[in-house]
Amino acid sequence: MHHAPAVAASTTWIFVAVLVGMIVALALEERLHAKKSMITGVFAVLSLGLGAALGVLPFGDVTLPNGHHVGLPVYIPAVDWEVIAIILGASLFIDVISRSGIFSWMAITLTRVSGGDPLRLLGFYAALTVLFSAVLNNVTAMIIVGSLTVVSLGKLERKDLLLGFLLTEGLLTNIGGLLTLISSVPNIILGNKAGIPFVDFFIVAAPYALVATLVTLAMAVVLFDIKPLENNEARFAAAARVASFDPDDGIESRAFFRLSWGLLAAFILTIATTTVLPGVRELGMGFVAMAFAVVAMLRYKHEVDRNYAALDWDLLFFFIFLFVVINVMEHAQVLHLLGGAIGALVASGDVTGAAGLLWSSALASSVTDNVPLAAVMGTILSDQGLPTDSHLWWATIFGTNLGGNFTPIGSASTVVAVSVIHRQGLDMSFLRFVRAALPFALVHVLLATAYVLLVLR
Repeated sequence: MHHAPAVAASTTWIFVAVLVGMIVALALEERLHAKKSMITGVFAVLSLGLGAALGVLPFGDVTLPNGHHVGLPVYIPAVDWEVIAIILGASLFIDVISRSGIFSWMAITLTRVSGGDPLRLLGFYAALTVLFSAVLNNVTAMIIVGSLTVVSLGKLERKDLLLGFLLTEGLLTNIGGLLTLISSVPNIILGNKAGIPFVDFFIVAAPYALVATLVTLAMAVVLFDIKPLENNEARFAAAARVASFDPDDGIESRAFFRLSWGLLAAFILTIATTTVLPGVRELGMGFVAMAFAVVAMLRYKHEVDRNYAALDWDLLFFFIFLFVVINVMEHAQVLHLLGGAIGALVASGDVTGAAGLLWSSALASSVTDNVPLAAVMGTILSDQGLPTDSHLWWATIFGTNLGGNFTPIGSASTVVAVSVIHRQGLDMSFLRFVRAALPFALVHVLLATAYVLLVLR
């Protein structure tokens, strides 16, 4: 595809204003009486129109390996179709196998093990969220854990706690996403740029992830008023109640129930090993999610329209339009503007540079896609000739991952968490999310700053 000409600084600032305008519009979502996908759709059209008018977009045919030229609209490669495929495939897959009763069984079993104590149940789901986020990806982890949580709290008749549970889980996906080199795309980009081995990555990230998870749980208990059962009488009553729950309720076909377990285990294993499986590695996680969705839908091949109807189309189109906006921002040099400012921090000194790098990358990733941001940052840090064990690499890794907890558009998993919240009829606007998540996000980044400056130096 042809490259766009150099972009004037004044043009870049025009697009900065567009980006700010989109963020403000999303914050005023309720007052505008518009869905998220509608807001980002308007700004995607505006961004593309301005990009064409101001000459910042690369137009032209795409040349295939066989030499053929294909006319591809500029907004098609702008979308991260891997993420869209993961959300689409995982949502379809989870919807189909949930009809076997597998998630109801898992949720009821966890609820029984918790003895009906909300605090213990939150602890179980927190651990499950971090584990799934580490071995799968944040979006898939949130889809699975969110489904289980809705069933558990519904059984306990404690849907008043649903908002706190789901928000906590959404925030924890970004903590779990720090655990391994393959847990998130920024980890893969920055880890490979820095040359950090898989085992070394886990050894460095695990202590922070453990502390941050425990702190998040403690804060959730206070801020969302998630109280343990107060006395023995309440505990005995709750234990008796959950003991009456039958995990086998909702299992219509034992054969399909067993098949769903096998499919889920194979799905988790394949997603977790996608980066090392020949053939599958090249096709990616999106292919894996879609392939398992198609296989699962064979069970209900005569009524797949029911599964399609259950998809959250607002969520999917929100991501599609958001990717288009962010891609235009890349071409307009908005991300390079951010990267240049961050690069100046790197040169400002050891302590100041690390702290500034972590906070600025966190704030930048809260309003932009952290994948291109990680790519820009990786290039800047590589040009500095930093050693593999430099704490500046880790400042960037922590910042790009944890910034997603500041806003509901900061990471794909928090967007999914808000989507689950909305499907349950609960109120969660952009501003309400920011107000609820801000204390957690600030503590997460403060902990990361202390860890990078005091432990990793």
